[in-house]
Amino acid sequence: MNNFSYIKKIGFHVLLGLAIYAVSFLSKVYLFAICVYFANQILTAKPSQKPVQVLLACAYVVGSEVFIRMTGGNFLYEASKYLVILFVFMGLFTTRLPSQSLGYILYLFLLLPGIIVAGLNSSPGSNLRTDIAFNLSGPVCLGIVALFCYKRKISFQNLNKVMLYMALPLISMTVYLFFYTPDVRATVTGTGSNFAASGGFGPNQVSTVLGLGMFVLTARFFMLSPNLFLKIISGVLLAAMSFRGVVTFSRGGILTALFMIAAYLFFYFKKVNIKAKFRIIRLVVIFTALALSVWLISSLQTGGLIENRYANRDALGREKEDVTTGRSDLISFELNEFLNNPVFGVGVGKIKILREQKEGLLAASHNEVTRILAEHGFFGVFAFSILLLAPMILRFNNKNNVFFYSFYLFWFLTINHSAMRIAAPAFVYGLCLLDVRFKSKRVNKSPATKLVKNIGNS
Repeated sequence: MNNFSYIKKIGFHVLLGLAIYAVSFLSKVYLFAICVYFANQILTAKPSQKPVQVLLACAYVVGSEVFIRMTGGNFLYEASKYLVILFVFMGLFTTRLPSQSLGYILYLFLLLPGIIVAGLNSSPGSNLRTDIAFNLSGPVCLGIVALFCYKRKISFQNLNKVMLYMALPLISMTVYLFFYTPDVRATVTGTGSNFAASGGFGPNQVSTVLGLGMFVLTARFFMLSPNLFLKIISGVLLAAMSFRGVVTFSRGGILTALFMIAAYLFFYFKKVNIKAKFRIIRLVVIFTALALSVWLISSLQTGGLIENRYANRDALGREKEDVTTGRSDLISFELNEFLNNPVFGVGVGKIKILREQKEGLLAASHNEVTRILAEHGFFGVFAFSILLLAPMILRFNNKNNVFFYSFYLFWFLTINHSAMRIAAPAFVYGLCLLDVRFKSKRVNKSPATKLVKNIGNS
């Protein structure tokens, strides 16, 4: 992608965010346009280019999911997950499925007993179809994406394009947030999650996807901005997105982004030569100054309350007893239900109902690990073991995916604080499984590509 095309894409998405803020109905048009455009791209692509088009389509859907939900563009709440599944099936029907991906077919079959148990334990007032769709759309989406991505070859250039397609809709969302809440200070009343600064939507989901965007822009800042102009653009976008992510007061997405960035920079720095190390150090100094500036502005805009939030203190500066904001009790309940129903679990979607019956509290832990154990029993243990170990085994034998640990951390940390309410962890997990290739032609060996290739072999 040339620089002019890159700038045009950014400009379009800046204007898109402004347009949807001005006319909210355009959000529905936006979703419809995504469906039509990417379906056409996949159907008309040459066989050799079809897998890349599928990944680009899914990446864009993942990046736009929370923005479309926030602005009322969805015709179904889980529409984005269904779209990802649809686009992947369009690719699976026309490309070869690697035989080694049978482990993920087993993973999908391991989810079936939980559905049967839920059906047997269904109560008159419950909606079994809705419960199953809501609780299994994420895990099923992950399994299907993993089937498609496992050991699928992709060039490093195309992987970066996939990452950019995730970030582009997040630029629109960031613009929208600045117009929706231009004065953050007026919305801050305490250290709890700030819905007003999150576009009136769930702060956890907003900070999660903005954190993903922060990582993508950081990678572009260090690796794919060869001149000062592009570095300034990446830096400005990164600062704006980081600020909006921080002032949601939802810590999970931002802390996850920091872990992703730290993992990326560690492996980036580890294997490059001395000259490149000095270049990275200079950029880290600039990057750190940028991060401190964002934090200072966030602190001023929130009257210092953001510092209390991350220090686990309330608005008066008193330390809170539970850093998990009550989730530890919810997680403990789910672990106890797993111990009480170790073989088949309590059934898909039943853990919230049991919690309400036994404790009078209708709440979700947003922890996918304990949820799959409680609702699927030992079948859930085996299913999660596949998810946890398969990428690491693949990494042991193939170290070309230079962003592997960042992607893996995003999946694991996100499902522990936000479960799989959005499609992002499912899709990013699939990116762990790609077989990244580097072009051997001399004309394609840019300095950045050479540096990254060295990291990939670490």
